[in-house]
Amino acid sequence: MSEGKNNRLLLIGLVLVALVASLGAYFGRTSDTRASEALDQAKASKKLQSLAELDGKAPSHRALDVQTWTTAEGAKVLFVAAPELPMFDLRLIFAAGSSQDGDTPGLATLTNAMLNEGIAGKNVSQIAEGFESLGAGFSNGAYKDMAIASLRSLSAVDKREPALKLFAEVVGKPTIPADSLARIKNQMLAGFEYQKQNPGKLASLELMRRLYGEHPYAHSSDGTALSIPGISVAQIKAFHAKAYTAGNVVIALVGDLSRPEAEAIAAQVSAALPKGPALAKIAPPSEPKAGSHHIDFPSKQTNLLLAQLGIDRDDPDYAALSLGNQILGGGGFGTRLMSEVREKRGLTYGVYSGFSPMQARGPFMINLQTRAEMSEGTLKLVQDVLADYLQSGPTQKELDDAKRELAGSFPLSTASNADIVGQLGAMGFYNLPLNYLEDFMKQSQDLTVDQVKAAMNKHLSTDKMVVVTVGPTVPQKPLPAPTDKPSEQPLGVPEH
Repeated sequence: MSEGKNNRLLLIGLVLVALVASLGAYFGRTSDTRASEALDQAKASKKLQSLAELDGKAPSHRALDVQTWTTAEGAKVLFVAAPELPMFDLRLIFAAGSSQDGDTPGLATLTNAMLNEGIAGKNVSQIAEGFESLGAGFSNGAYKDMAIASLRSLSAVDKREPALKLFAEVVGKPTIPADSLARIKNQMLAGFEYQKQNPGKLASLELMRRLYGEHPYAHSSDGTALSIPGISVAQIKAFHAKAYTAGNVVIALVGDLSRPEAEAIAAQVSAALPKGPALAKIAPPSEPKAGSHHIDFPSKQTNLLLAQLGIDRDDPDYAALSLGNQILGGGGFGTRLMSEVREKRGLTYGVYSGFSPMQARGPFMINLQTRAEMSEGTLKLVQDVLADYLQSGPTQKELDDAKRELAGSFPLSTASNADIVGQLGAMGFYNLPLNYLEDFMKQSQDLTVDQVKAAMNKHLSTDKMVVVTVGPTVPQKPLPAPTDKPSEQPLGVPEH
């Protein structure tokens, strides 16, 4: 169970992540066979819009009629009716991520992984077969701030009701079988051994320790090889009873349901959860000590990570920082960093920057791999690009291009029910307004060069960077001069 990569959509900014990692193979089992068949049939009955029909205009954004209420047990619900397809998506977002681990790193992740390993009368295989036989899919995962459990099902009553009953038992009353716990622990321990051979993972772990110190964000969501073996069934049951409560969850629901049906589903799920209040939010982190730290590792390339504390999720500068970062290093080719480091000098396959706002201040990070013998010069180049960008700000053309790109990608944020349920989950978990998506888009399109520059300088400083490098210690070579056609092409594939 690794820490999450967030999709790269600027509009949601989840930490789901994180940075920056994928879900482990044991997070959950999904089966959407019958749902997929229904989806195909529904699509066949609709006329698909062609690119020609757009006539050069940006695709229209799907307006969301978000309805919200609170269940009798205190769960916050956000619902969007979507009758176009005969299915629904349900997601539970608990404030039960690794920031709630306390003195037991990995407890939140291990608890989440155990949800679908056993309930009364059913083992892990029978649970998976139960969802599959109904054409339903279950998935789950844990991150820094949150833990999630999701269900996708056909909305027909004969499929919906048994799928919901099974889902409610899995999330509300897991039995935590000892044999499954031992198996998952072994998988996690094997993962820790693999991490020792992954310089990128080593760099990320060290960076978070340096950046957050004693703060709960400092440790890996997966825990450590020392913490995982000692976690007991009793500890997991206690964490579940405390963190998987109706008062500590946001319920996001999208699909072919009426308001009364949605209310009934939310009430059923809420009642199945343990009773209890929301957990207290974690304290803000302290500013770290800036500096550089190197881990020697036998490889041809060096991993470079530069970071400092960024913003929390409700910071009013979020839109300006998102657009500003899009120009610096968040948008792939054509960004300041990619242009100077890859396109003009061929020093890397890719270089990226990004804010990862969370409940507390998440990191702003720049990451890349480069040739070991040019790592020091490349690091200096990246630092110079950032310093120049903060000093000069974006050009009007860069800002206009970023706005057009955002406008073009904006409809993707609500292109499917799965996208919408993710948006609702984020809005509920981070207490964002119901019209957040529209407000974000308007704020972004109204931004000026001076506003973006001011926001970037308010939250970033070259003097506050924590730098971690992982690679071999080798004699350094000077960087090639910038050119439109660098003599050395970028390395084809990043290591690990």
